[in-house]
Amino acid sequence: MSPFTAELIGTMFLILLGAGVVANVILKGTKGNAGGWMVITTGWALAVFVGVVIAGPYSGAHLNPAVSIGLAIAGKFQWSEVPMYILAQLVGAMLGAFLAWCIYRDHFNETTDPDTQLAVFSTGPAIRNTTFNVLSEVIGTFVLLFVVFYFTEAEIKNPQSPIGLGSLGAIPVAFLVWAIGLSLGGTTGYAINPARDLGPRIMHSILPIKHKGSSNWKYAWIPIIGPIIGAGIAALLYLLLNYLKTQ
Repeated sequence: MSPFTAELIGTMFLILLGAGVVANVILKGTKGNAGGWMVITTGWALAVFVGVVIAGPYSGAHLNPAVSIGLAIAGKFQWSEVPMYILAQLVGAMLGAFLAWCIYRDHFNETTDPDTQLAVFSTGPAIRNTTFNVLSEVIGTFVLLFVVFYFTEAEIKNPQSPIGLGSLGAIPVAFLVWAIGLSLGGTTGYAINPARDLGPRIMHSILPIKHKGSSNWKYAWIPIIGPIIGAGIAALLYLLLNYLKTQ
């Protein structure tokens, strides 16, 4: 696979399984209905595992615009590649959300609460407070990127090997996302990934779902801006610590 194809397919599987576990837990009449937060966070962690396994050898398995941007800020990824990666991630997220809807179409139509339907596709705050909702996404993504840097040591040991989440191995990344979900996800649903939220939200707005309500575009900027800020802070702190180490 090319890096573009790997990012697209890897992100597609990430969202298919991630949105799928949420649908299984919260939509009416599913086998996993009312499975709870542990099921959702575990499902998302395993979705990351699958996405990284697929894309890792070919693109580094960023699967997340914040990861691509953070690595570029740290000088570990080419800025010229960032737009292509983000496009692939966004398209992949849209396709994954579409497939999740196809699988759970009847259960979406049986679910009459529009907020529950939207929650399968995108994140939202448990308590609406713009400042702290942004802060939650900033901190969650900061943890993701900062740990990523130190898992990999952010070094390219072979110029032919792409750097990114895939270099960590799929299992450590899955555990990292699981930890973030369990510990920090209760406030906003831990998007920590602009494509993960924006792509499915777009699909929610256009898919024919009975009882569908608003796609909550007023909130949509938070899971985009928050993760980018968090990734930038993590990258800058990483660079600062490396600089101090050399002094």
